Amino acid sequence: MTTGPGRSMRELIESGEKSFSFEFFPPKDAAGEERLWRAITELEPYRPTFVSVTYGAGGSSRDTTVRITGRIAQETSLLPVAHLTCVGHSRAELIEILDAYRDAGVAHILALRGDPPGGPHTEWVSAEDGLEYASELVAFIKEHYDAAVGVAAFPEGHVNAESVEHDAQVLKAKHDAGAEFAVTEMVLRASDYFALVDRARAIGVDIPIIPGIMPILNLNSMSRMVELSGREMPPEVTARIEPLAETPAELRAEGIRISTELCQELLSGGAPGLHFYTLNFSKATREIFTALQITV
Repeated sequence: MTTGPGRSMRELIESGEKSFSFEFFPPKDAAGEERLWRAITELEPYRPTFVSVTYGAGGSSRDTTVRITGRIAQETSLLPVAHLTCVGHSRAELIEILDAYRDAGVAHILALRGDPPGGPHTEWVSAEDGLEYASELVAFIKEHYDAAVGVAAFPEGHVNAESVEHDAQVLKAKHDAGAEFAVTEMVLRASDYFALVDRARAIGVDIPIIPGIMPILNLNSMSRMVELSGREMPPEVTARIEPLAETPAELRAEGIRISTELCQELLSGGAPGLHFYTLNFSKATREIFTALQITV
């Protein structure tokens, strides 16, 4: 992208302090947008390394994602990372989207293959004159734009991966294509994250890998998200929250404790930072920061 990303994301993440970042999703209506901007305003004082804005299934939120990401770049002190997927886009459309990001002052992209429009467990079908893999999207962006590119990583392997070893090779392909950092899907056990890092390092992937954190606030929604990713809730977590299913306030408090313990274990074990999936609310993330004694 013509303006360039400035300092690389890798430099920012490896600058000496732990990296903290927040992820938002594009709102569907005016009330959702108001809630999103309230969360952004409340989290901005924490000076995150970056914030990211997701891309709807099948590219459904394309215009909103571009607009929100550009507004963050222009109206806040935050560094936005825009999501971009292969789903449903030809090469010409990808250029159009990347041009829009460039014109909005966005020079950091998270390159993803994306879930099929029918959902994460349905068959993948490439768009006409489109791209098949995230590694191809990374290379495509690097070829056409001066952009910093990040990618996704999967602590227990992607739901469609043949094995965790094959999944590591996929991450290596994205690394070799020019990715300079990775963010994981939500980490359920610290040991899974550290095993992913070990697999990656063993085959030459040396980029920062940031663990994703999803605060546990509701049993049903958390279970559903875990199931969609093709995994199971760790029994040690289930044992702590299932008995509280009929007392939502107590379950939420215990979920925050569990999430905080996970963050502490990840940071003490050498994770370069934490990436919070906020669901466009700031309270839970702020509570975890308080428990971690991270202040503004």
